[in-house]
Amino acid sequence: MITKEEIFRIGKILKPHGLQGELAFSFDTDVFDEVENPYFICKIDGIFVPFFIESYRFKTDETALVKFEGIGNEAEAKELANADLYMSRKFLPKNDDPEDYSLYVDDINFYIGYRILDKDGNQIGKIIDYDDATENVLFVVETLDKNEILIPAQDDLIVLIDDNKQSITMDLPEGLIDLDNAEEE
Repeated sequence: MITKEEIFRIGKILKPHGLQGELAFSFDTDVFDEVENPYFICKIDGIFVPFFIESYRFKTDETALVKFEGIGNEAEAKELANADLYMSRKFLPKNDDPEDYSLYVDDINFYIGYRILDKDGNQIGKIIDYDDATENVLFVVETLDKNEILIPAQDDLIVLIDDNKQSITMDLPEGLIDLDNAEEE
């Protein structure tokens, strides 16, 4: 069974394209084109289901067409319309270089599920979402006491990204974590 921690969102299926089961999808990242990736994943009836890729091709800089094995007509393709499209993390190259600590900002959703640690190795919380409504992208972090805080997803604050442990160690300015709590009081 595929779990949410094993995958990350790459885009959304838009609609069927033609009569042979091909699907148009928009993508937030083209990382799927940079690695060997045999399947995409969609959430069907609450379960993450892999769909093996027969072929795909880019349509524009933000959309592509995909043909899945076993989807042979427009009616079958329609069942996947509007589904979020995911990719397994296991097909991505691991960041084994501790000196390489920059984020792949285009792939910010990849880090959902990662733990945020302070520079002393203490866990601050877990990334549950991100906010890219402004120019400064923010991690939405659920703290150990179940509060949500916002932390800037800035390369200059990152000390280390450990893909194997799914953690990001950050050197945060003093008081930043307490800022959200101070606003509630």
